[in-house]
Amino acid sequence: MIARIWSGESPLWLLLLPLSWLYGLVSGLIRLSYKVGIKRAWRAPVPVVVVGNLTAGGNGKTPVVIWLVEQLQKRGIRVGVVSRGYGGKADKYPLLLTADTTTAQAGDEPVLIFQRTGAPVAVSPVRSEAVQALLTQAQVQIVITDDGLQHYALARDKEIVVIDGVRRFGNGWWLPAGPMRERAARLRSVDAIIVNGGTAQPGEIPMQLRPSQAVNLLTGERRDVTQLNNLVAMAGIGHPPRFFSTLEVCGARLINTIALADHQALSLEQVSALTEPGQTLIMTEKDAVKCRTFARESWWYLPVDAQLQGEQPEILLQELIALVGQVDKVSPAH
Repeated sequence: MIARIWSGESPLWLLLLPLSWLYGLVSGLIRLSYKVGIKRAWRAPVPVVVVGNLTAGGNGKTPVVIWLVEQLQKRGIRVGVVSRGYGGKADKYPLLLTADTTTAQAGDEPVLIFQRTGAPVAVSPVRSEAVQALLTQAQVQIVITDDGLQHYALARDKEIVVIDGVRRFGNGWWLPAGPMRERAARLRSVDAIIVNGGTAQPGEIPMQLRPSQAVNLLTGERRDVTQLNNLVAMAGIGHPPRFFSTLEVCGARLINTIALADHQALSLEQVSALTEPGQTLIMTEKDAVKCRTFARESWWYLPVDAQLQGEQPEILLQELIALVGQVDKVSPAH
């Protein structure tokens, strides 16, 4: 129903317009308060890069964060990541992730980023505190924030927006009548626009999520999805249909698909109930990090990697490296 409302297919979005106007007014006033100096953003002593989106729902933001971290690491840059930690609740904040940190404490996306990249990751509802924790505990040269485009209390040096190339902006309205956190005009002030799937427009960076082999949660064995039989697919991400479509493109034969809420907590009983004896369960890597402690032999996940196309990704990376170089010249201690 939400998808039909936000796409404009259902006329119910008209009933929600007054709430959208209120949302737009409040969000606009917040941004204006920082722009004119009524409120002051905290600026870190190292470059801060925000990877966010203009719409609610999954756009492929976390794979972009992982891509950025890995690419900068390959070039010898020490990268740290901060996140709000949606879906997690720690005893205290800021929380610096370790190998023992659970998704219940930090949320699924920070744990996934930590496990994938090995980069230091800090979580806090106040992102400036997460950045300070990173700077205290790790010698990072640049900080990537997973989400937080609208978190203006943290000053940023670069803004990167990720767009779902198929859905784009729906009916174009603010929440809840439409999917927008900010209107599309905000794109004029960001540094890079990455488009996940669909057709990129001039000036946008095309991106595809490329799946690799499925991985067994219990044993680590890798197989092509075409080798898995009686497949039931589950996805607790912002836009589950994208995952199901990816599986089908890979040749998976799905007998059922189950969409869960984004950041939904998972238990052994709940996940086990999704399949019957003889069936195989396949999930996203984001779901897998929540299931590792109680994994079963018939459970698999499908990792995906962001692949950015054209010359612009390298230009973007060189711009980020230049920011690091500027700070190092001013303060060699960093």
